[in-house]
Amino acid sequence: MRARRLTGSLACLVVLTLTAAGCGLSGGSDDGEATAGGCKVDEGNVGSGKLTGDVKGKITFQTTNLKKDFGGYFNPVIKAFEKEHPGTSVKWIDDPGDATFTQRLVADAQGCTLPDVVNINVNTAIALTKNGYLVNLDEKAPDAGKPFSEAMWDSSAYADAEGNKVHSVLPWYSGGIVQTFNTELMKKAGLDPAKPATTMFDLFADAEKIAKVSNGDYYAFLANPLLRLPADWQQMGVKVLSADGKSFTFADDPKTAEWVDWMTKLYKAGAMPRDSISSNQDPSTVYGQGKLVYGQTNPNFLRFIQQNNPSVYKTTGVARYPLDDLGHTVGAPQYIGAASTSKNAVTALAFAQFLTNAENQLEWAKDPNVVIFPSTTESLNDPFFQSVKGDDPFAEARKIVASDRKTATADEIALTPGELNAITAQVQLAMQGKKSAQDALDEAQSKANELIEQAG
Repeated sequence: MRARRLTGSLACLVVLTLTAAGCGLSGGSDDGEATAGGCKVDEGNVGSGKLTGDVKGKITFQTTNLKKDFGGYFNPVIKAFEKEHPGTSVKWIDDPGDATFTQRLVADAQGCTLPDVVNINVNTAIALTKNGYLVNLDEKAPDAGKPFSEAMWDSSAYADAEGNKVHSVLPWYSGGIVQTFNTELMKKAGLDPAKPATTMFDLFADAEKIAKVSNGDYYAFLANPLLRLPADWQQMGVKVLSADGKSFTFADDPKTAEWVDWMTKLYKAGAMPRDSISSNQDPSTVYGQGKLVYGQTNPNFLRFIQQNNPSVYKTTGVARYPLDDLGHTVGAPQYIGAASTSKNAVTALAFAQFLTNAENQLEWAKDPNVVIFPSTTESLNDPFFQSVKGDDPFAEARKIVASDRKTATADEIALTPGELNAITAQVQLAMQGKKSAQDALDEAQSKANELIEQAG
């Protein structure tokens, strides 16, 4: 239902792969050289003290699958930076961002050829930070976090070689989550669209009311638990993973069993289509047919409905996503990092900060071809996000998400496909009455932990 962060086994695998190349940083020597992740670098790039020097020279900037569609945004940004800093040159390259993205960047880092400025996801940030391949912003640019929302900046710190949490990346853009619903169907079910659910179990209670009156003409949502995991659990405050990310702990929380019991009850009551428990149906399509009360949580879903099912779009309501026990939403932002192995680290860091400043983030967020949200407080406070004219659902969603982004953290959990499938399969058995909720969760946790162990 929303983009999720890869943790656990994949992150561990990446870190182990990088470790073979040499870990961490070492200080300067008599010849003015130091090392970062086994690569020789200028001693000013590592250790204590601010990064200083002239912003000049050539750097390479790598994005992830953006060049094809967004040259109209990035090329002017690059030209503006070069104009502001005469003598600089930024070469823009683009990685397709496929399944082997992390491995390619790992290879670049091990070969001491990491691009000067890189657009990375969280699991890659974890690996590169662990091995010293990114500039330590706490040491080299101690004011770097000021433009960003406090919660996002505080949660975007990752362990270095000594296990200390450091900031090595600048938060960039992210998606968001909202609650979407068909207001006409809610009224038919006796629910008030002006008072949507504020917790997961309130949402389930409303779904039960829908099942009692709909007679199969429409449903609350699809049954496949894969669409809700682990997002629901995390929002409920369930500790899905141990603090070190080496084992799953979701089965230990009574709230998780209560969640499974609710899903079982709703499935039996007809709040979900019977044939959707293991299907790969697209919820957007079913919602667009007027068959679901609740739509997807990604704001981009609203654009899809607006374009493909305008009559349903007109009856779509938007509300804040249930904050539940967590008290805030979570997200998986894209990051920008400056390589500690760069031969022009001063210029690389300057460009990274220029790209992620409030003005440039806001400009890209206004691009009609994307539905993204910035990470800087100033951008989120702009009238583009805060002013809503009329009753347009998309505009309302934009305002809601922008407000949530101010307190959202980068702590979103993801499961590998194997882990997600193992957990989902057990929940499906419970929903079909073939296992108790707790037995299913215990087995799911055991199988998921086996996958972590197998991955090392």
